[in-house]
Amino acid sequence: MRLSINQIFNIKSIKLYIMKNATLIGLQETDCKNISEKLNVLLANYSVFYQNTRGSHWNIKGDQFFTLHPKFEELYNSLVLKIDEIAERILTLGATPAHNYSDYLQVSTIKESKEVSDGNKSVEIILESFKVVIDLQRELLNITDEAGDEGTNSQMSDYITEQEKEVWMYNSYLGK
Repeated sequence: MRLSINQIFNIKSIKLYIMKNATLIGLQETDCKNISEKLNVLLANYSVFYQNTRGSHWNIKGDQFFTLHPKFEELYNSLVLKIDEIAERILTLGATPAHNYSDYLQVSTIKESKEVSDGNKSVEIILESFKVVIDLQRELLNITDEAGDEGTNSQMSDYITEQEKEVWMYNSYLGK
């Protein structure tokens, strides 16, 4: 028998948990809720991005194998760290990170990739995925700035700085 979230946790205690964390870190409860919801969308996109990159790493073929195979591994290792950091930030804000791929696929703008063996196509998909997460992170910069959430703001800023360089490098690989 599957229990509903209301059966597992009393809604009142969840609200108190968010309120307690918000108070302890100096943020408004409604801001923590809104930021956490947006972070869960980002988490979903990162999770699909991660799995697509793993697929490219495993299945890449052709004369660029020795160049792209380790590069894709480097990328998915970076993505999995960010996935963990985003989930932990959601918890810090007093909410629960989503964890089911079925839920991720419903909210993620990044779609599952079926084309994972062609190097150039895989790089193009990676660049499209970076665009999605960078755009979401920029949205979070605005939201967190207004809320005074320096923790999430700094995290998103650091990710953007790193990823803009990655975009340049992957784009250069394609000769663009």
